[in-house]
Amino acid sequence: MMLDSFLVLSATKDPTAVERANLLNMAKLSIKGLIESALSFGRTLDSDYPPLQQFFVVMEHCLKHGLKVRKSFLSYNKTIWGPLELVEKLYPEAEEIGASVRDLPGLKTPLGRARAWLRLALMQKKMADYLRCLIIQRDLLSEFYEYHALMMEEEGAVIVGLLVGLNVIDANLCVKGEDLDSQVGVIDFSMYLKNEEDIGNKERNVQITAILDQKNYVEELNRQLNSTVSSLHSRVDSLEKSNTKLIEELAIAKNNIIKLQEENHQLRSENKLILMKTQQQLEVTKVDVETELQTYKHSRQGLDEMYNEARRQLRDESQLRQDVENELAVQVSMKHEIELAMKLLEKDIHEKQDTLIGLRQQLEEVKAINIEMYQKLQGSEDGLKEKNEIIARLEEKTNNITVAMRQLEQRLQQAEKAQMEAEDEDKKYLQECQSKSNSLQKQISQKEKQLVQLETDLKIEKEWRQTLQEDLQKEKDALSHLRNETQQIISLKKEFLNLQEENQQLRKVYHEQEQALQELGNKLSESKLKIEDIKEANKALQGLVWLKDKEATHCKLCEKEFSLSKRKHHCRNCGEIFCNACSDNELPLPSSPKPVRVCDSCHALLIQRCSSNLP
Repeated sequence: MMLDSFLVLSATKDPTAVERANLLNMAKLSIKGLIESALSFGRTLDSDYPPLQQFFVVMEHCLKHGLKVRKSFLSYNKTIWGPLELVEKLYPEAEEIGASVRDLPGLKTPLGRARAWLRLALMQKKMADYLRCLIIQRDLLSEFYEYHALMMEEEGAVIVGLLVGLNVIDANLCVKGEDLDSQVGVIDFSMYLKNEEDIGNKERNVQITAILDQKNYVEELNRQLNSTVSSLHSRVDSLEKSNTKLIEELAIAKNNIIKLQEENHQLRSENKLILMKTQQQLEVTKVDVETELQTYKHSRQGLDEMYNEARRQLRDESQLRQDVENELAVQVSMKHEIELAMKLLEKDIHEKQDTLIGLRQQLEEVKAINIEMYQKLQGSEDGLKEKNEIIARLEEKTNNITVAMRQLEQRLQQAEKAQMEAEDEDKKYLQECQSKSNSLQKQISQKEKQLVQLETDLKIEKEWRQTLQEDLQKEKDALSHLRNETQQIISLKKEFLNLQEENQQLRKVYHEQEQALQELGNKLSESKLKIEDIKEANKALQGLVWLKDKEATHCKLCEKEFSLSKRKHHCRNCGEIFCNACSDNELPLPSSPKPVRVCDSCHALLIQRCSSNLP
């Protein structure tokens, strides 16, 4: 006895390639043997069926090939549960399997979860679809497998293609009671050795395969019809959900629009109140500002007049002071000049007694001095008159010196007396000037005090004006704030208009979806009429009692209550009402050549009859 020629035992090739080829050949043998034995067996397979057990062992070896070792604290971990968990992310329908595997109470290891996952996928007849999603995403598989692994090479795609043939098999496996954690996965090669007895059973298997092909054809048709019905149900449910969502969104949008309208009315009323208050405040502030400006203007005019008068008085007093100082300077200079002239006259008198020629020269010098003094004393008329008189007297004296020396002596005495009187007058005049200057200094000090008071008043007015300007600035800020609020209200109006447009668009979409729902409802009503016609035809042919939908509240087999998710279905053979899970089979009946819905019990009876009628 030898193994099938599929096994590759060449030592010259790459060992990993040899391993992949051996696993591929074993997968082919196990899948082929499982399909042939299941077709010959003729009914649903249990978990105790040896070819099925060997198939799971081979699949486990294929998935383990080239798996990366993950180090943990206690030991090395090498399980296939990691890549199988990826199927949930890539294929959304696999979420139910993952959730049910995690909820199983007896599983403690990742390997046990992976074995349960393979059994559930086989029962769902979607193992090929799930593994195809894994093989396509090689970037994700590279995290779990080495580059030379079977799942990363072409052999994995071949195995996935072979797994499509397992959709013919019906398996009913009990996962809860099995100890999947501690099972030992060893391949039994004796099952794949050729026997002579199998050659004699080929004719019998051919007949059985023909019957099973018919059965599989019927099952495939039934599955397609179920898929179309489920897709229609899912579409109707999705449309109902979308319709309810749209109705809820419309209600929410209406509530939002009503709230926005109320807020808009409140904002408008608040804006009106704020505008009224601001207008009143502005009017009050305008009146106050006008009165304050008028008072400021009046006070400013009075202060300006006082200030101008004070300036004028200061100018007059300063001019008087300058005039007095000038007069004092002129008088002092006159006094000095008179003293010099008297000294010169005394010298001239003593010299003239000696010589008349010296006196004439001195007279010429005096004339020159008088001319210079006349040029210097043009501003004072009294001084000029006195100088002219003195010059005339001196001229007369010089002319009459020779005639009357005595007169000169008398005149000298009179001049001395006049000098004494002039000195007295000068002293008096100096005293009067000092008294006047003191009085002027007092007046100047008083005026300076008045100037200080005026400056303080001006500072106070400036501060008051600054406060007024600050108040005006605050009012301007308040006005700008109100303008901003009005702009915000305008923006809210624009948003409200946009919401209205969106509401109109949503209404249009709602009306379109309502029309689509009406069309679907018409189509469903037509399909219901057709189904009722078929039911009436079945009634007429079979003469069975057709239960009404109102009379049935629970499924006859599983005794579960009907609801929106658990719908009612009539069995075309017995006429009773069942749920979808208990009546998902379809078979051709004598009354109708096409396959129709049949409950599980009728399905089992009809299959037994067919098997008993076979030779």
